[in-house]
Amino acid sequence: MASRFLIGSTLLLAITAGLASTAPAQDRMSQMKALMERAKEKRDRPSDPNATKITAPGTYRFNFQSGGIRRDYLVHVPAKAAGHPAPILLALHGGGGDMDFQAENYGIVEKSDAAGFIAVFPSGYSRFQSGILGTWNAGQCCGQARDRNIDDVGFLKAVIARVRGQVAIDPKRIFATGMSNGAMMAYRLACEAPELIRAIAPVAGTDNTKTCTPSRPVPVIHFHARDDDHVLFNGGAGPASFRNMGAVNDFTSVPATIAKWTAIDKASPQPKTVLKSAGATCEVHAGPAPVELCVTTTGGHSWPGSQSRRANKDPSRAISANDGMWDFFSSLK
Repeated sequence: MASRFLIGSTLLLAITAGLASTAPAQDRMSQMKALMERAKEKRDRPSDPNATKITAPGTYRFNFQSGGIRRDYLVHVPAKAAGHPAPILLALHGGGGDMDFQAENYGIVEKSDAAGFIAVFPSGYSRFQSGILGTWNAGQCCGQARDRNIDDVGFLKAVIARVRGQVAIDPKRIFATGMSNGAMMAYRLACEAPELIRAIAPVAGTDNTKTCTPSRPVPVIHFHARDDDHVLFNGGAGPASFRNMGAVNDFTSVPATIAKWTAIDKASPQPKTVLKSAGATCEVHAGPAPVELCVTTTGGHSWPGSQSRRANKDPSRAISANDGMWDFFSSLK
């Protein structure tokens, strides 16, 4: 799907995520102004402040007050979800993005149409009226959402409650995924709202929660590129991460994240290889709440299988994160 945001991945990284750029300061200011104008145009599109019932397939925009702040979300209802309670996938954008970017750039809407799940795209906290530069308070990261201690867990719980009242859903099949900072937020949801979230599928973001004592196990499938230069595979914030390092943290490594959730979920400490192909390997720690890790050799900080380039790097085509996560979710009893 072509992005209505009309910005390329390089611009998203250089401007919205606050990453290093070689462009002159005047050019960056001009780009920022253009971006804010486009974001305002998007924000001014009709958005329903009421939890109106959804009676037909389509994509709908809603907003409501959460913690005294306007918050927004999109709901995409596929034709296959009509007439019966359908599963939900909560899809959280990366730091510096918003709900539109997440919906338009990673093929999730197309997967929703094919598989029949309802896709929900919330927007993170933004201090701008236009809604740009959204971040999630995932614990140790990121940006203004973290620094202002925004109650994003409360917001996402409210989104789920509203959607449950708007369209028929299967409350036992509510899943969460996210990119980068959104992946970190998915981990926080699993820690703090396990009664709502059946399983999570973080992409290119690790568990950076401050505390995590879920009341029940939450299955995990994690996707990460070994050459990720933002959230480094072996821990830390990479050279292509935020120019203002105070906006992030020394990211938890992928191995530490998987070890943590293997222990939480009481999964087998010995992983089993379930996929091995040119450019990708998936290993699962089996159990009633399995923990699976899919690693691509290339792709950098991106969504495997998507068409969205980031910083002039193509995502890995060795696997599809969308196909892999939905197969994983569908396998759960």
